[in-house]
Amino acid sequence: MTGPTEKLSHISATGEAHMVDVSAKDVTSRVAIAEGRVTMKPETLALALSGDAKKGDVLGTARIAGIMAAKRTHDLIPLCHPLAISKVTLDLSPDEALPGIRVRALVKVAGQTGVEMEALTAVSVACLTVYDMLKAVDRFMTIDGIGILEKTGGKSGSWRRDA
Repeated sequence: MTGPTEKLSHISATGEAHMVDVSAKDVTSRVAIAEGRVTMKPETLALALSGDAKKGDVLGTARIAGIMAAKRTHDLIPLCHPLAISKVTLDLSPDEALPGIRVRALVKVAGQTGVEMEALTAVSVACLTVYDMLKAVDRFMTIDGIGILEKTGGKSGSWRRDA
């Protein structure tokens, strides 16, 4: 949270939004890991895992959607820089305790700005895709818990969410 003495980098002194100039920043290896989850009925989870969902391979489609979303974040989120992302991985893990699917994204770049927004966008779109592919059988699904777990690189260094 920004305190009273801290300045928001995307807002000018007169209150206008602008894209931050990152040209003076060093190019460093930057990584962000985000996660989220889709909670559903146990029978919906079983359907997703069986591969028999009417719309097809739920986990595979959500994985591709998340990767595509990470690459298009700058088209979706105002003031985000377009980045030459070097790696995106999406892991979708069934969790019978929820019950549901846990989604984790790792995004990597060698650049002048971080990839937290790309990781969050990847997780969000993957979760939305799971919902879309299964909504015909379970409209009570929920998407939650989306957040950054860890980030490395850049001037602010490494950060990790406490367990």
